[in-house]
Amino acid sequence: MSTPGYRGPSAPTWDPTATVDPAEAEEFLCLLHQEHPTLGPVRPRLDQVRREIAESGTYAHTSTELTFGARTAWRNASRCIGRLYWRSLLVRDLRGVRTPKAVFAELVRHLEIAGGNRGDAPGSRRIRPVISVFAPARPGRPPETRLWNEQLIRYAGYRNTDGSVVGDPRYAEFTEAVTALGWRGKGSRFDVLPLVIESTLPGPRLFDLPRRVLVEVPLTHPEYPWFARLRLRWHAVPAISNMRLSIGGVSYPLAPFNGWYMGTEIGARNLADPDRYDQLPVVAARLGLDTSSETTLWRDRALVELNRAVLWSFERAGLRISDHHTESRRFLDHLAKEERAGRKTPADWTWIVPPLSGAATPVFHRYYHEADQRPNFYLDQETAELGRCGRTAAGARPQVCPFMDGRSCATAGPVDRLDPETFDGYAGATIQ
Repeated sequence: MSTPGYRGPSAPTWDPTATVDPAEAEEFLCLLHQEHPTLGPVRPRLDQVRREIAESGTYAHTSTELTFGARTAWRNASRCIGRLYWRSLLVRDLRGVRTPKAVFAELVRHLEIAGGNRGDAPGSRRIRPVISVFAPARPGRPPETRLWNEQLIRYAGYRNTDGSVVGDPRYAEFTEAVTALGWRGKGSRFDVLPLVIESTLPGPRLFDLPRRVLVEVPLTHPEYPWFARLRLRWHAVPAISNMRLSIGGVSYPLAPFNGWYMGTEIGARNLADPDRYDQLPVVAARLGLDTSSETTLWRDRALVELNRAVLWSFERAGLRISDHHTESRRFLDHLAKEERAGRKTPADWTWIVPPLSGAATPVFHRYYHEADQRPNFYLDQETAELGRCGRTAAGARPQVCPFMDGRSCATAGPVDRLDPETFDGYAGATIQ
């Protein structure tokens, strides 16, 4: 017996060698045509798809199917509180993009679009939800191109000899992996990690993101000037890149997607967790709080001020962000809309309830339907390990990249010469 609202048994392990299940393809196509009756009868398309699966073990989605599938996968993502906006997801069809250099160019473009850069004036940026869908998996073949990174933008963690970490401890092992491949960061707290794009030939390649796509926010506080002296910052686009997109039985191993941040993701987790930036003791000391006993609730008081700083700073920068109270109410609006449409909304209570003042939000006081509804996103074991600690490719050797100021990058083949007109410099090892 399971508790309502909590995830039950995990989804079946993905078998890349298996052919597409015709029943799953049929279920998806029927769902599409049911929700979009203007597409006409589903039978002709079902017959075509069955023939393709019989001949090749898989089938190709139309652009309409891909767009509907990606948006519905967001609608079905049980751990996401921001699904009210699922129809607004911009779906980029990049199934024909395969080489590491071309994939990197499209990932850069993804961040440009998601960052909503419309000039330098205050309020000129509006973070928008985007997904970039690359080549699907083929039965019996390894993915042509894969990305090691858990998210497109994450900060390095440099482990000292005494065991302490400068930067983000969560990515200390990953930082060691890319360092072994030749990457050299500045050793500061907020060095942006390079993207590691791996193909069957020539192996993993490192690409540092251009400065222009790194939308970062220095954190200040509406009341405490000393907060700026903590020199904290965070990036504005949370682009998850290690989830496999599954649509109608077809898997897309590389399909990075983003929404925008809810403030608590930064202020109550990334900057506050003891195994991340662990800033609560620092903020509490600056506030002059009594930390001698937990009964003083110094952690709670520091947590509120840290989250106020995040929301204040993003709003001053004109960047889209949500507070947990507003987003909780919007999620209940989403539930009501889905119910009116005759659909159940899967939700994992442990993820939907915010990590700050959970009981003060309306999403706390109820149970949720929990099910593996498809299309959906899945984290596979191998990609989880790559995002955590990477791997050093056999035979990889350091070579000099033409746009990395003499620093070395690792590649098992010739270095791609990137167009300096397109890529205006690299930030991972140079950003202050």
